[in-house]
Amino acid sequence: AMSEARGAWERRYGSLEWRNIGPFRGGRVVAVAGHPTERMTFFMGSTGGGVWKTTNGGTTWRNVSDGFLGSASVGAIQVAEADPNVVYVGMGECSIRGNVSFGDGVYRSDDGGASWRHLGLAATRHIARIRIHPRDPDLVYVAALGHAFGPNPERGVYRSRDGGRTWELVLFRSEDAGAIDLSLDPQNPRILYAAFWEARRGEWFLRSGGPGSGLFRTTDGGDTWVEITRNKGLPEGVWGKVGVAVSPAREGRVWALVEAEKGGVYRSDDGGESWRLVSDEPRLRSRPWYYSHIHAHPTDPETVFVLTEGFWVSTDGGHTFRLRPTPHGDHHDLWIDPRDPDRMIHGADGGATVSFDGGRSWSSIFNQPTGEFYHVTVDTRFPYRVYGAQQDNTTISIASASRQGAITEQDWWDVGGAESGYIAVRPDDPDVVYAGSSGGGEGGRLTRFDQRTGERREITPWPARTAGMAAEEYRYRFQWTSPIHISPHDPNVLYFCANRVFRSRDEGESWEIISPDLTRNDPEKLGPSGGPITRDHTGVEVYGTIFAFAESPLAPGLLWAGSDDGRVHVSRDAGASWTDVTPPDMPEWTRVSIVEPSPHNPDGCYLAASRYRLDDRRPYLWKTTDLGKTWQRITDGIPDEDYTRVIRADPVRPGLLFCGTETGVYVSRDDGASWQRMNLNLPVVPVHDLAVQDGDLVAATHGRAFWILDDITPLRQDVPEDDVWLFRPRDTVRVRYAARGRMSRPKMAAADALPGPTGIGGGLARYLKDWPEGGRAPEYLDAGRNPPNGVIVHFG
Repeated sequence: AMSEARGAWERRYGSLEWRNIGPFRGGRVVAVAGHPTERMTFFMGSTGGGVWKTTNGGTTWRNVSDGFLGSASVGAIQVAEADPNVVYVGMGECSIRGNVSFGDGVYRSDDGGASWRHLGLAATRHIARIRIHPRDPDLVYVAALGHAFGPNPERGVYRSRDGGRTWELVLFRSEDAGAIDLSLDPQNPRILYAAFWEARRGEWFLRSGGPGSGLFRTTDGGDTWVEITRNKGLPEGVWGKVGVAVSPAREGRVWALVEAEKGGVYRSDDGGESWRLVSDEPRLRSRPWYYSHIHAHPTDPETVFVLTEGFWVSTDGGHTFRLRPTPHGDHHDLWIDPRDPDRMIHGADGGATVSFDGGRSWSSIFNQPTGEFYHVTVDTRFPYRVYGAQQDNTTISIASASRQGAITEQDWWDVGGAESGYIAVRPDDPDVVYAGSSGGGEGGRLTRFDQRTGERREITPWPARTAGMAAEEYRYRFQWTSPIHISPHDPNVLYFCANRVFRSRDEGESWEIISPDLTRNDPEKLGPSGGPITRDHTGVEVYGTIFAFAESPLAPGLLWAGSDDGRVHVSRDAGASWTDVTPPDMPEWTRVSIVEPSPHNPDGCYLAASRYRLDDRRPYLWKTTDLGKTWQRITDGIPDEDYTRVIRADPVRPGLLFCGTETGVYVSRDDGASWQRMNLNLPVVPVHDLAVQDGDLVAATHGRAFWILDDITPLRQDVPEDDVWLFRPRDTVRVRYAARGRMSRPKMAAADALPGPTGIGGGLARYLKDWPEGGRAPEYLDAGRNPPNGVIVHFG
C-alpha cells in the first residue's frame, strides 16, 4: 500500500526537479584513492556527498554513487590493485565531529564506479579503512569504528574472502572501542597492523582514549592477532587515537602516530617488536581525535607524511618535519601511487586535490559542489540570493539565478561571520547582513556586513576568547551555531541567542537581555570536554544553550525558543515573561533544532528535534495550535532511523510542510498527519535547513551545497486524485539569461583560447569531451544551474 501511494505521488508530482546552485567549493573529504594504472583517474569520498570520480586529474569531478548508496557520508575507499574495476567503499566518516553523519556499511563496484551493490555491515555505522589484498580483489579487510554516540558490538576488524558476500569479525576489542586504522604490508600481505580507538561523542562532551585503544598485528592474514600496545619503546599509560602505516620501502619498518601523555611519531624497524619515539613535535599531535593520520612513502623508507591541520612531511626518518603547502587545511587522507610517488591525491576539509609533482602543486578545490552548510536564509531581491555558512570555510551569499547563464564564482562572496553560524538579512535593505560564528574560539561572534561599502563591523554582545574553556566558565553560553533572527515586524530588532536571549534595536550597537536562562542549566553537563589525554573544546560541545529561536510572523512580540537540552519556551510579551511549554512526551535532553511559528495561526508552532548524539536516530517533530498547551507528534511516514533536523511551513498554503532529515527532504500536505519523501532527483544527503521563497524551496545540505526545488506551486493546489491534471502555472517574470548552457563547440574552443589562465567562462573547452553538441552543460561542471527560462508548466 505504501509503495502504491508513493507511486501515485510520483506520478502526480514527478515533474518537480531540484537543481544544484553550488557553490562549487569543496567540502570535507576523509577518503581518497587513485587508479593504479589510469594516470588521470582518482576517487574521493565526501563526508556528506557520496563518491566522486575524476578521469582528468582533478580538473572536473562527477558523482558516481547517486542512486546506489543508502547514506551520504564516506569514511573509506580503495581500488583493487589486481582488478581496478573493483572499488570498495566504507560508509560513515570516523572524524567524529558533533554533527557527524552515519554510514550504512560497505559497497562494492565491479565497473569502476558506474554501479554499486551493498555488502552489509550496516550496523557498524562508521568505517575508517578498507584494505584489499594486492593480488586478490575478493580478499578485503574493513576497520570499523562502530557507533560514534554509543556502544555496539559490530565494531573491530572484519574480513571477507569472497568479495563481501560474507564477513567474519576477526578482531574485536570491546563495545566501546573500534578499529580506526589498518595497514597491510604489500611485501607480505599476510601481515597487517590494526589500530583501535576507544572514543565517544555525546551532546556535551567528546572522549578520546581508554583501555580499548591500542595496536595489534597479525602475520597470518587475520586468523590470529597479537597486541603490541605495550611493546618496548611505545608509550605507557592510556592511549587515545592511533594511526599506523607499514613502509613498503623497507622490510620491518612501521610508523605509528599515538595519542598519549608521551605521544608522538614512533618508528619500528623490526616489524613492531620494538619502537622508538622519533618526534614529539606538538603540531603533529594537534587535535588528535580529528587527525592522527600517518602515511609511509612507497619507495623512500626515510619519508613519511603526517596529516593534521597542516600537510607535514619528513625525509629523515621522522626526526624533523616541514610543512608542504596545500589548497586547504585540515587534512585527513592521502593516497600515493606506489609506481610513481609524485602522483598523489589528498583529502581535506576543503575537498580533494590531485598532485603530479609530489605535492608541490595541486588541482583546484573550486570544482566540487560538496560544501557543508549549517543553515540557509534568503533575501528579498529578485532574483533572490541564498545565504549560509560553510563548514571550515566562509559564509556565502550566492545568486539563485545568474545573467551569465550559469552560477559561477562571480556570483558569490562572503558576508562576514565565519564557518558555523546563522545568517540574517534585513528584509528592507538586503545589502545589510548579520552573520555569526563560533569558529576560531570566539564564542558568540556576530558581524554586520554592508555590501554597498564592504564594511564589516563586529557587534558581538559579549566578546570573549573561549577556545579551550568549559561551558561552565562562559559568561554567556553561545553555541557553535547560535541563532540569529530579525523581527518580521521591525527590521531594526535583532535577536541573538546564548543560554539567554539578547535583543538589539540599533543594529548591534547595544544589547539588552530579555530572558532568563531558558535551559536546564545542568552543571554536570557544562564541564570541560575532551580527555582523558587531550582537551578539546571549540564551541560544538557547549551545552545548555538556546539552539532554536523565532518570532511569530503574525503576532509581534510572540517569541519561541528551544534549547539543546530539551526545553521549549514561549513569550507573549516580547520577552518580559516566559512560559515553559515543553511537549510532555519529549524525551529528556532532546535537542530542539528548529522552532517554526505558523504563518497561518498565531497560536501555532512546529518543532524539529533530534537525539542522534544520544545514539537515538528516531525522527522527532511536534506541532501545537494553542501556544504550547498541547502538542501532537507528527512523524508518520518518516522512517524510524531518519532523524529530523528542520521543519518549515509554506507561507501560502496552510498545512503544507517541509522537513529536512539526515537523508533528504519530506513533504506533508495534511499539516503533518502524514509525510512523503520528496528527494526526487536530490541525492541522499543530510539536509540541515530549508527556506521557502518566491514559490521555490531552498535546501542547505551538509555535503552537496545548496539546492533549489523550482516552483512548488503544484504542491499548493488541490486536484482530483484520479484524473490527468494540468497545474495552474505561477506568475512568472520574463528574464533573459545568457545561453552558456547552449554554447557550441567552436565557440567554446574559441573562448578558451582567449588570453588568461582559463579563458572566458572558466575554461569551458576543458569539458568538450563531456559536453554533447548543442546539449546542456553537465551538472558536474564548476558552475551551478540556472532556473528554467519562461513559464514552468506541470501536469500529472
